[in-house]
Amino acid sequence: MFVLGVITNLQLHLIAPIAFVAPAHGSTRFGYGDTELGAKYRFIEETPRCPQIGMFPHVEVPSGDRERRLGSGHVQAFLPLWLQKSAGPWTTYGGGGYWINPGAENCNWWFVGWLLQRQMTAKLALGAEVFHETAQEKGGESDTQFNLGGIFDFSETYHLLASAGHTIQGPSAYQGYIAFQLTFGPGK
Repeated sequence: MFVLGVITNLQLHLIAPIAFVAPAHGSTRFGYGDTELGAKYRFIEETPRCPQIGMFPHVEVPSGDRERRLGSGHVQAFLPLWLQKSAGPWTTYGGGGYWINPGAENCNWWFVGWLLQRQMTAKLALGAEVFHETAQEKGGESDTQFNLGGIFDFSETYHLLASAGHTIQGPSAYQGYIAFQLTFGPGK
C-alpha cells in the first residue's frame, strides 16, 4: 500500500531548454542550455485549508555551452522544498532550496522564489514570478529577478514553457527561457 502511494505522488520530468542570454554589456547568445532531469514527490496533498507540499530534486546535465554562458559546464543538483495552493483558475507556488554547484571558482548557492499563475484556457497558463539567488561564483553577487511567462500544454505529456524578465536587485540583466517539457509518470 505504501509503495502505491509513493508511485501515485511521483512525477518525472525532462526539460530540454533553449537558452537566451542578453547581458547589459556584450553580445546576445542563443542556443541549447543544460538539460534538466527531475522527480517531484508530493508528500502532503492539497486540501481546502492546506497547501500541497513536495520535494522536487533535480540535476542539470551540462549540455549547454559554458563558454557562451548557455550552460554551467558541470553537473549541478538542486534540493528544494515547494508549497502550492490553488483556487479556481489561480495557482500560487514557491519555496526554496540549495544548489550543489561544483567547479573551479563556483560555490554552492541558495534559491528562493514564488509564482502566481492563472489558467487562461484549458491549454494556456500565464503567470509572474519573483526569485532570489545567492552568489553562484566566488566573488559573485546575489540577485533578485522578476519574470512573466507561460505554459502551453499540447497534452498531459508535452508542454512548452517560456519566461522572460529583468533583474530588480543585483547586476542589471535581462533573462529569457524557452523549454520543451516532457512530463510522464502515473501521478501529476
